[in-house]
Amino acid sequence: MIKALRKKTQAGMLDCKKALVDTGGDMDKAVELLRKKGLASADKKMGREVTQGIIASYVHNNKKIGVLVELLTVTDFVARNEEFESLGKELCMQVAAVSPLYIKIEDVPKELIEKEREIYREQMKDSGKPANVIDKIVDGKLNKFYTDVCLLEQEYIKDPGVKVKDLIKQKIAVFGENIEVGRFIRYQIGM
Repeated sequence: MIKALRKKTQAGMLDCKKALVDTGGDMDKAVELLRKKGLASADKKMGREVTQGIIASYVHNNKKIGVLVELLTVTDFVARNEEFESLGKELCMQVAAVSPLYIKIEDVPKELIEKEREIYREQMKDSGKPANVIDKIVDGKLNKFYTDVCLLEQEYIKDPGVKVKDLIKQKIAVFGENIEVGRFIRYQIGM
């Protein structure tokens, strides 16, 4: 039973044993317990240095769009895992479909953020709204801008209620290791 749970969740042997004991041997509850525990510990694992990984690739079936994504993790054991490789492919398809320009908000040049902020303020200038309301509207528009240009802030194309960063956090919980997108590039014929 421990072996089956370990295979299903990728959790450690001791964690699987403890989860089965804590849930009275109920496999489904043990899986749920391990997932909850994993998501909680995923935040702690996000700081670990990533030195292993893969270059995932995707070429659209029309052969006019191609994407390469550098997906990094802590150990080569995880990097060679089929589910990790699948995550790389999923991220490639995300980049192909939605065309982000940056990985995360911190990658967006400060000058571009200020330029966008000024554009949004200019749009609101004649609205007659108080400054604090305008600031909130501008912040909301900036957040929308980030979802357009930052891969990690985008909604995952296969599950629109989940952001890409949350998908990666789920995988960190599964593997028990930090995972990061190192870089990506998107090619398109005629662009």
